[in-house]
Amino acid sequence: MTTSLTCTLSGPAQVSPGAPVELVFQLSNPSAQTLHVLDWHTPLEGVRNNIFDVSRAGTPLDYRGPMVKRGPPTADDYVTLAPGASVEGKVNVARDYDMRAPGTYRIAFRGVLKDVAREGQTVPASFGGFREVEVQCPAVQVTVSP
Repeated sequence: MTTSLTCTLSGPAQVSPGAPVELVFQLSNPSAQTLHVLDWHTPLEGVRNNIFDVSRAGTPLDYRGPMVKRGPPTADDYVTLAPGASVEGKVNVARDYDMRAPGTYRIAFRGVLKDVAREGQTVPASFGGFREVEVQCPAVQVTVSP
């Protein structure tokens, strides 16, 4: 499925070792139609799986957070984005990735939305009936320095 959803990721340019690294994920719908987005595996629901690629000096960091197993989605698991609307999710990535060492970290959202439905399409999707959409969300850099 092709949609015109856009994504941005923003955060602090610099933090102290051990400080929170608060990122803001914004998903926008510039199209003329209402879209329903399953918030699973996005910062809209918090960090409940390995949804970011985090690296320091080109070396990937291991994910240390929860790995949530789920049953079928419900309508409450979807965010409705009217034409022109945006929604934001805020997360502390330092809680789930070890970012205490000084250096510059690159953080990128993995970019896959598990299910996106257009107005008139069934929500929730059944397992196996997901309409995955990839979104390009530019990476951010955060420098950890004493």
